[in-house]
Order: sequence, then C-alpha cells, then structure tokens
Amino acid sequence: MPVDHGTAVPDSSRIEHQRLHALQSFEILDTPAEPQFDRIVKIAANLLDMPISLISLIDAKRQWIKAREGLDVAETPRSLAFCSHAIQDNDVMVVEDAATDRRFADNPLVTGAPYIRFYAGAPLRSREGHRLGTLCVIDRKPRSISDEHRAMLEDLAAIVVDELELHRANIDLQRLVGLDSLTGAGNRRQFLARAEREIARARRYGQAVSVMMADIDHFKKINDTYGHESGDRALVETVRQLKRAARPETLLGRIGGEEFALLLPHADLTSAMAAAERLRDSVERIELAAEGRTFGLTISIGVCQITEGMSLEAALHQADQALYQAKRHGRNRVEASNSH
Repeated sequence: MPVDHGTAVPDSSRIEHQRLHALQSFEILDTPAEPQFDRIVKIAANLLDMPISLISLIDAKRQWIKAREGLDVAETPRSLAFCSHAIQDNDVMVVEDAATDRRFADNPLVTGAPYIRFYAGAPLRSREGHRLGTLCVIDRKPRSISDEHRAMLEDLAAIVVDELELHRANIDLQRLVGLDSLTGAGNRRQFLARAEREIARARRYGQAVSVMMADIDHFKKINDTYGHESGDRALVETVRQLKRAARPETLLGRIGGEEFALLLPHADLTSAMAAAERLRDSVERIELAAEGRTFGLTISIGVCQITEGMSLEAALHQADQALYQAKRHGRNRVEASNSH
C-alpha cells in the first residue's frame, strides 16, 4: 500500500518550529536593554575593530536586536537579515564583500543605510543545540577576518548564550518564588499570601493598612494600535514606575492582565490616597515609542482602608468598585471606596 507523504511536515519546518519554540522559552524578545549584553557588543566591536556589533535574535518574521553598538535599529524584517542566513550553520558566517555576494548584493541594507559590506556572525546555540540568533560584527567596507578573530567572536557568542541561559533560569526561579515573569511583580498567589500576613501583623499592633486596585487605561487600545510587544513594554514600565514611586514596604502584585493590587502598611485612607496620587502621576510620566510614534500611559486607581473585621477579599472588592468609579469618571484618576 503506497504511503501518502502529502501531509508530512518537512524536516526543515519541524526544526524551525522547534527553534522558534526554544527562542520563546527564553522570554527575551522585546525586553529592555540590559548592561551585560550591551557590554558584550561593545567588547566585540573593540576587539575586532568593527564600527558595528549586534546581538540579533531571529523570530518567525523579524530580526530583533537585543543589544547594539554603532547602529540605532531595534529590528528588521527577517527576509533582509544576514543573521537569518548565519543561523543555518554552526560555524561563523563571513561575508567579505556583500556587494559582490549574490545573496546580498541587492539587499536594501547593502544598497542603502547602514550600507553593509562586511559581515561576520557567530550563531548563538542554546544548550539544546537550537540556533537562536547571532553575535555579529559589521563594517561598511570590504575586509577579511583572521582565524584568531573568528575564535574571539565564537567565544563571545558563547558568553551571550550563557547570559541567555541565566536569564531563562531566573525566569524559572521567579515562577517558583511567585513572581510574574514579565514584570517582576508578585503574582496573584504571592500577593494574596503576603497581604494576608501583613494585615494580620497590622491588626496585632493596631496599625492602619490600606489596599489599592490599579488598572492601565485603554490597555486594549495599546495592544490593538501598537501591537502586543508594546503592550508588554507598557506593563513592564508601569511596574517599574510603581515600584520606583512606592514606599519600600508596599506590596505589589499583578493579579490580572493589566490590573495590579497594592497593599500599603501603616497607611490610613488619607495617606493611601496621597500615595495613590503619587503613583498615578508617576505612571503618567511614562513615554513609550512604537512604529515611529510615541504614546503615554495612565492608570486609574481605587483605594480602600481595611477596617477591623474586613477581609482582604472584601477590601479588594471595595477597591475594585472604587477603581470602576475612577474609570467611569474619566480615567487617570484616583477614587476612594465609599465604604468610609
């Protein structure tokens, strides 16, 4: 009986699917700049005497640049990326003169800015063997590269992979200890457990304690207009600003998609409202860029003081009702629970 190969998945497609799955597991795409990666591209450019060096990750349809030296570009279409060719092999790919290489001579990155002529890229191979992207160096003039410099590039690429693996391990650890992997805020379970302990402690010592519910305004519109990567950046920046503006003892948890809960020890309703205004103002100062445009963020906040006998669940419900009122009254504002 003949075998029907019509629905078989090509081996190359299967490998690419596995590679993309591995890349996603690192949760590194669209993350902010980090000094350890920035240092590596600077070292690569200096050691090899190149004007440009990049840590480039190859997604399904784009080349996303985690770190860059000498070039101010965040991503390019994958179809134009030299690195998309470089990940096809385990060895350093060298293009001594792109203008005479049939693969790249008509590439807009060669014929136009940044006018690539020389390229050398070392694949970033995960411990499972998946080629995630490259550490590459680029020049605007034709040149060659020595065996010693090839070896240096491979060694630096191995260091990049070590940092990527450490990044992935830290994400796994954060999940184990109850942190949201995207923003670093406590997850719902961690927040509720820590908040219950803090409320019990406050009651033992007769201290005031309050909760807030905060929600990013028009978050769906951000995703729809600028893409989910921009939505993720909005979440990350919001948490960063909330942590920066809040007192050290404040508990912060991401308890929904774009919804956060905060618990403020030693805070009655008056001081909690003042703190909420400070947080709202801090987030309003955020400015993000996407697709050549900039956009800002605002949050709405509901506040509730936890009175004697009030459960955490009831307090969060009251704060959520106040948050709803803040939304109804125009957003980018703070409302107090009407239970007081």
